[in-house]
This record gives sequence, structure tokens and C-alpha cells, in this order.
Amino acid sequence: MTDRRGDLFSAECPTRHLLDRIGDKWTSMTVKLLAERHPQTARFSELRRAMPGVSHKMLSQTLQRLAADGLVTRRVEDSVPPSVHYGLTDLGRSLDEPLAMLRDWAETHMSEIEAFKGREGQPADHGR
Repeated sequence: MTDRRGDLFSAECPTRHLLDRIGDKWTSMTVKLLAERHPQTARFSELRRAMPGVSHKMLSQTLQRLAADGLVTRRVEDSVPPSVHYGLTDLGRSLDEPLAMLRDWAETHMSEIEAFKGREGQPADHGR
């Protein structure tokens, strides 16, 4: 295991790509749902039902990316049809707290953001 840190401001740094992936709304919802079920896992269909608006393809891509990054485990049960279960790894669980803070901030300040967007065309106040 390496202790290398990324540099967000370097164009070549993979940190930028990682932030794109973990900053996605579907990633935040997926991590939240799996964290709530930990240590149990959740089936793909359970996750999809709990995430209104997510397409089969988008959820599948989100889970594949999270698994490729080592944040999610994937287990296939030998049944007809196969049952696929997902859970968070320790690394994935460590992501839940910072994402929870972002979700909370967004939910707390959404009305302010919406009100500001409703004032489009007016000069910015900039704290004056």
C-alpha cells in the first residue's frame, strides 16, 4: 500500500477522475444505501428500487466503477436467474461519512440555492 497523495491541480493527476466518480449523485446514493445495510449486502434490484430515476444501465455502470475502484464488493449467487449482491468494502465505508456531509449540506441549503437561481439576471450581491 502506498501513501502517495494526489494533486488535484495537476492535469495528469487521477484525483480529478476519482472526484468525478465519487461526486456523482448515483455514487452518493449507492454508497448511502449500502452503508445503511452494512454488514449485509443488497441485491441489484433492491438498489434500483430504492433509487428513483436511475436506469438499469446507469446503476450497473456505477456499481462496476465502484467495484473497480475497490469501494464495493460483488457476489453472484448461483441461481436462476443469478442473484447479484453488493456491499461496501472498508474503503467504501470510509467514503460514506464525507459523502453524508455533502448530502446534508445540499439538502440543508437547497432552498437557498433555488432562491438564488430564481434571481437570475440580477447583479450579484457579493456580500455587500
